[in-house]
Amino acid sequence: MSNQNQKETTPEKQEYNITVYTENQIGLLSRIAIIFTRRKINIDSLNTSPSEIDSIHRFNIVINETEDVVRKVTRQIEKQVEVLKVYYHTNEDVVWQEMALYKVPTDAIAEKALVERLLRENGARAVLIRKDYTVFETTGHRSETDSLIAALQPFGLIEFVRSARIAIIKDSDGFNRKLREFERIEPGQDPAENEFLNDREKVFSM
Repeated sequence: MSNQNQKETTPEKQEYNITVYTENQIGLLSRIAIIFTRRKINIDSLNTSPSEIDSIHRFNIVINETEDVVRKVTRQIEKQVEVLKVYYHTNEDVVWQEMALYKVPTDAIAEKALVERLLRENGARAVLIRKDYTVFETTGHRSETDSLIAALQPFGLIEFVRSARIAIIKDSDGFNRKLREFERIEPGQDPAENEFLNDREKVFSM
């Protein structure tokens, strides 16, 4: 009975998107990666790019873990000097996409209407056409790009590559506003005058 209760209360793992705003410093990526390595957490996807703020970079990291583990990891990442802010969200809380490229024999497309229809139904766009092969591009969720791989395999799929995930938080005003508020508040109150300043000769006289 106790074992059954333990199984029922065990937190379930799910995909989490960790968004990290950082200064662009050499070596920061390796230090962040070490945080996951030490906890034996596998990174499913990692993307770095400029953010909406000049000189500030944005990391998007995807892991499959419990919320408790994700919360501890984000706190540890925030301890890095160059890290400005870290957020974590479930897939339901973000808009996300991945880009995929497919290299397919050109003759298969020309001779088989089924291949052309598959590509069209999946919103594939030709980015390079040669006599021997054609490269198509699609964007979507992992399940969508995976299903197209399976559909193209029987027709001689030559090569496939997928990008890391990019994601935007749904209910967010962006970090830009928060940073501007922080810069405005950070100086704090005007320095108070030293009450002993005018009497310094008396205070420091022996």
